[in-house]
Amino acid sequence: MEDERTAFEGGQHWDPAKVGAHWQQELERAQRYFKSWHDRCVKIEKIYLDQQSEQTSAAKRRFPMLWANTSVLQPAVYARVPQPVVERRFKDAEPVARIASEIVERNLGYTGDEADLDSIMRAVRDDFLLCARGTVWLRYEADFEPLDMGVAPSDPAADGSSGEIGGPSMEAIADERVCIDYVHWSDFLHSPARRWKDVTWVARRVPMTEAEMEQRFGREAMVSGAAEASGSRKGASQTERAENEGKTHVWEIWCKSENYTVWIADGSPVALEVSEPPLELTHFWPCPRPAYGTVSTSSLIPVPDYVYYQQQCDEIDLLTRRINKLTDQLRLKVFYPSGDGAISPAIEKAMRPENDMVMVPIPEWAAFTDKGGSKAIVTLPIDEVQKVIVACIAARKQLIEDVYQITGISDIVRGDTQASETATAQRIKSQWGSIRIRDRQAELARFARDIIRLAGEIICDQFQPETLMLVSGIKLPTMAEKQQVQMQMQQIEMAAQQAAMRAQQMGQPALPAPEMPPQLQQMMGQPTIDEVVQLLRNDSIRGFRIDIETDSTIEPDEDAEKQRRMEFVQMVGGFMQQAGAMAQQSPMLVPVMVETLLFAARGFRAGRQLESTLEQVGAQLSQAASAPKPDPQPTPGEMIKLKTEQVKAGAEQRKAELGVAQAEIEHRAMLEQARGEAAAQATDQMRASYQ
Repeated sequence: MEDERTAFEGGQHWDPAKVGAHWQQELERAQRYFKSWHDRCVKIEKIYLDQQSEQTSAAKRRFPMLWANTSVLQPAVYARVPQPVVERRFKDAEPVARIASEIVERNLGYTGDEADLDSIMRAVRDDFLLCARGTVWLRYEADFEPLDMGVAPSDPAADGSSGEIGGPSMEAIADERVCIDYVHWSDFLHSPARRWKDVTWVARRVPMTEAEMEQRFGREAMVSGAAEASGSRKGASQTERAENEGKTHVWEIWCKSENYTVWIADGSPVALEVSEPPLELTHFWPCPRPAYGTVSTSSLIPVPDYVYYQQQCDEIDLLTRRINKLTDQLRLKVFYPSGDGAISPAIEKAMRPENDMVMVPIPEWAAFTDKGGSKAIVTLPIDEVQKVIVACIAARKQLIEDVYQITGISDIVRGDTQASETATAQRIKSQWGSIRIRDRQAELARFARDIIRLAGEIICDQFQPETLMLVSGIKLPTMAEKQQVQMQMQQIEMAAQQAAMRAQQMGQPALPAPEMPPQLQQMMGQPTIDEVVQLLRNDSIRGFRIDIETDSTIEPDEDAEKQRRMEFVQMVGGFMQQAGAMAQQSPMLVPVMVETLLFAARGFRAGRQLESTLEQVGAQLSQAASAPKPDPQPTPGEMIKLKTEQVKAGAEQRKAELGVAQAEIEHRAMLEQARGEAAAQATDQMRASYQ
């Protein structure tokens, strides 16, 4: 391929003519490689749709064995749309990985609903059962809108007088989505290989109108003649020709060995577009490995299941036509003498098919009885025909049983059981009878999982943070918002500290420190959208910490689901009852019990929705167990006794206070009396001295 491209400054440039000629040869080689399988699938599809001939006559009637078997297997191998299950690969308490898993899971659920994944999987299932191969194609689409820069149209900056003249206008993504396209079995090709890992290129055929081609590839490609598809397929039947009217088949090719994509019209020697892959996917391909039926290790050409019992079906059709022909011969055929006047018309009137009961008068009764009466009428024996029909029906029944043995459709799957069979016998028959179809169920489940994983990879790599939060309904703060809140809280704390210092200097009580509002506390406890996007954008880290799976695609057993839920409830209830008694005796064991409960809950699929709640409750219980215990509250009797003692102590205290006050009064009275007596003695002495 070195001669098909020339290196220019700033990148690579491919020659559309050389690339187109090369890929036309590759496509023709792949079509020859799959030709026998393609022709076989066309015949099988006609048999399934019963389009080979009109079946109005008994000679052309068929037994719809292929349709019947396919109708039985359709709900058995796929019955409901797969739901994405995105979990942490390791069940650790990682808030970033948990929120990222929840966001991706909700985006995948919305993508599956918008793309109508159920109808796509049903179409793939039908191709898988009829042609032994089904596939889809994924692509990323985005709608853009002009970015409002806040510049009025009359401003000089708006008309190009400043900045780059003629530069492209700024655009922003208005909407983005992952599209999942069903690809018909005849519209998919890949390079011949023995294993899927050895495939070097894949291609799908897309019918496009002239307007769609001009919008996709531009007017230059239309004028250059690259859109002219001289050998474009118009269809072999009238239905295909009507569907392809006014459309050109364009091949979209992804080449892994050369790391580019090619768009080329069917039969055109010039490529419409050659460019680098628009998506950087882990395995390069925009499609999962097809859902294969029976394949050998020597090639990827599948073998339809109908091939293995086609001969039995041909014999069943032959016997069906023979039975129908013989059934037409089961008619009463009568021979009677003619030319006997009124006798012959009377016999004809009596033997007419529309006459259920009839009374026929015979004028020449004597002549009729002379010739034997009713014995004159001879009927053609049909006993031998009846025996042959019974033998043909028995042979056809045995062939149908042979087909059921070949296909592995058990009696329980077809709903055919014996009344004498016990429930245990039917359960055993169901378990062993479904072994043959488990591989098909697993293959379609693997295919659905690969679709979900591929869509998840595109979402993680391409979706904007605003789209991730908008679709999932999960609002996360940005790193800038968290930093802004932290700065505001720091400023509030500094202001509170300064106010406390001023109050302390003035001898006033300090105000309590401000608390963060509950909404801000919840926001600060969440991871930022920047951390989540950083995890999702890193392919290696994302694969280590997040696992994308799907739930079952087969019809669930309601009784089994109820039983699993009851087992989970019983497990949680019994554990909580035992753990409560142990927690009261040994509070230090509460964290161990919480981890044990989470370990058990993660083993139940029904417990996944409660995992986050259990973790939050467990953290609260662990925190409460590690906190210091408050003093035990007294009983009502102890409270009365305590109150009585408090009253007594108060009375005694008041009595003591009264005694102290009375003693003080007496002491003061004694002092006053002593002072009075001392004053009287002094007065007496003074009087005595004057005398």
